[in-house]
Amino acid sequence: MSAEPLAPAKSPKFMLCLMMFLQIFIWGAWFELGFDYIPSLKFESWQNALIFGAFNVGAVVALLFSTQFADRKFAAEKFLALSHLIGGAAIMGLFFLHPAPGEQAQFWPFFGLMLLHCVFYVPTVSITNSIAFANLKDPAREFGPVRVWGTIGWIAASWPFIFILVDWAKVPAMGDVGFVNWFGAMLGTSKTGADAQAAQRYIFLVAGAASFVLAALSPALPHTPPKPAADGDSFAALKAAKLLKHPFILVLFVVTFIDAAVHQSFFYWTASFLKSEAVRIPENWVLPVMKIGQIAEILTMLVLGYVLKNLGWRVTMTLGVLGHAARFAVFAFYPEPWAAVAVNAVHGVCYAFFFATVYIFIDEFFPKDIRSSAQGLFNLLILGVGPFAANILCGELKNLHSPGGKLEYPAVFSYSMIAGLAGALLLVLFFHPPKGATTEPVIDKPEEYAPPVA
Repeated sequence: MSAEPLAPAKSPKFMLCLMMFLQIFIWGAWFELGFDYIPSLKFESWQNALIFGAFNVGAVVALLFSTQFADRKFAAEKFLALSHLIGGAAIMGLFFLHPAPGEQAQFWPFFGLMLLHCVFYVPTVSITNSIAFANLKDPAREFGPVRVWGTIGWIAASWPFIFILVDWAKVPAMGDVGFVNWFGAMLGTSKTGADAQAAQRYIFLVAGAASFVLAALSPALPHTPPKPAADGDSFAALKAAKLLKHPFILVLFVVTFIDAAVHQSFFYWTASFLKSEAVRIPENWVLPVMKIGQIAEILTMLVLGYVLKNLGWRVTMTLGVLGHAARFAVFAFYPEPWAAVAVNAVHGVCYAFFFATVYIFIDEFFPKDIRSSAQGLFNLLILGVGPFAANILCGELKNLHSPGGKLEYPAVFSYSMIAGLAGALLLVLFFHPPKGATTEPVIDKPEEYAPPVA
């Protein structure tokens, strides 16, 4: 996409940072805790799979329809506003579908609202990336410091639940014990059982409110108009998919699928693992512990441009994939509470050095007129096919490794560790992109592309 000149009175980078903060805040508010809350609504296993699969359906819609509009027909910031208005109303509606204790929630209304939210939310992940890249002078250097505000948003989304999930009935009055003792008692007193379940539904209320805020602010973002097809190929998603004929793009596509599945398995298992007998994290501290990775991600995003310049695409991405393998190795073979908590810091390396780097890579190597759709193509793996496959496989592994109803965490974590190692090996052996940066995408100039010499 190309951007029109920005009005001098505006601060485009500030607005881009605010956009990223709210965009990822919405996701972070419900996603992690949702894997703990939604199964508590007593749906059938296939119904849980459909609900979690709604996010993956959204990635397919993004590739086939939404990013096509943003690339070809619709100003991206206007598309963002409409999407978050509809998606926000849908996810806020889930707050009101909480059943009475011990009863099953109504599946079809719940699934319908979740699907509606995902169909409108997931495409905006690609759209916000494209808005940022279109309005940054040096995306490889500047995208990290802008995208890091999305990480901060993900972290910020968890903090309300430290207080929402406190069992206030068990917290002594401040006047009786003093502020320090009151504050310590408050942080260490968590709701449990049905009370915790009822409080968890606020994840949807928080996410919906943030969606409405971003919908209201989107028209003030830098104007990012659509770009007509450069060569008569009007379907941007198809043009993006055709570029998989380049070996280095195809290898990256395969590894992105593997890494996305491994990444999803973290969300599938970790909340319950942290509350298990091995780690024993209180209910109201599970989300903050999982956010440790995002705190580390802030640092890695800030240095991402420097790392890419000095280590290159392949080494940087390989380190990102290996981070997943390292985390699951600790979970599987050294599940001491301090280690299980501290190792979450490698999430910063996992996300910034692989997923964020993939987004930057797409901006540099794909033609301008299909970049939203190219983002959508890879987000089909990152947010769609990879997580969907992981949800199915993790469900099967849960059945396979739960003798007597007790899950064998070391066994299921070993699968994710091995998959991460396999993805890193594929990058090391077969990922050889053209060297050096260019002012125009290398794929736009096929005469400049030459496969590496064996």
